[in-house]
Amino acid sequence: MNEMRGKRKVREGVVVSAAMAKTRVVKIQRRFREPRFGKIMTQIKKIYIHDEEGKSRVGDWVRVAETRPLSKLKRWRLTAVLEKNKKSLPPE
Repeated sequence: MNEMRGKRKVREGVVVSAAMAKTRVVKIQRRFREPRFGKIMTQIKKIYIHDEEGKSRVGDWVRVAETRPLSKLKRWRLTAVLEKNKKSLPPE
């Protein structure tokens, strides 16, 4: 079934906001060499993702995949929480 949908973009980033229900804001950072002068540039983009079960918290490192439009701004969905933020976990 996954082959029928074609290649979907997959990105990794850090959750910066979890204030909305089932929605997270993720910061995606991309480093590249500027073509004209060769300077290393960093581009930061914030995207809205859909988190149905509420698995992610602020500071978590997550993997997201492109999906159909879910709302005005949401075009990505959470696929995996790669690393939990140690500060956001409750004390044991």
